[in-house]
Amino acid sequence: MPKKSLRGAMLTRRKHLAAEVCLSHSLRIQQRVVMLPAFEQAEIVALYSPILNEVFTEEIFHEALRQGKTVAYPRVVGERLDFVSVAAPSELSPGAFGVLEPTGSMLLPPNVLDLVLVPGVAFDVGGNRLGYGKGFYDRILGGTGRPALSIGLCFEMQVVKRLPVEDHDACLDILITEERNYSFTPSGRCMLEST
Repeated sequence: MPKKSLRGAMLTRRKHLAAEVCLSHSLRIQQRVVMLPAFEQAEIVALYSPILNEVFTEEIFHEALRQGKTVAYPRVVGERLDFVSVAAPSELSPGAFGVLEPTGSMLLPPNVLDLVLVPGVAFDVGGNRLGYGKGFYDRILGGTGRPALSIGLCFEMQVVKRLPVEDHDACLDILITEERNYSFTPSGRCMLEST
């Protein structure tokens, strides 16, 4: 299925997810994230502001602050994402595409991010991701100064066997759903861990 058709179908499915299901699955996914050794060891964590029934991230935000971590959120600047340190929810306001973005000025280059949580429309079992088509995260994750670790968050219903992939598409290191953790090797092989 072409990317555009798959994107539309997945967005429609996610849009119709009941609010209580979205909340309960999001809580489970966030619990999985904060239990990761990589999260425990991380000093700087980049989150995203969810839209259109994406997995929520506020519990991760509060846990990261509780543990004394620096938290960053992305801000769209032209064709790129800038990551900005955020210490409180009040430091976020609607920005590009209606997404909550940081209002501060303390920029953090991608290569200092210990882990970055990545939203998406669909994901596959090889570590590939389908976003909204603007390529913001592909440029961050595929660049030379990429973050140490990239973790995709989604609901299990967003995982497909194989996505159409182009040369500029960047792979994830880990994908977390409400049912399992997928870890990917550099060759794209998936190792499942479910509980």
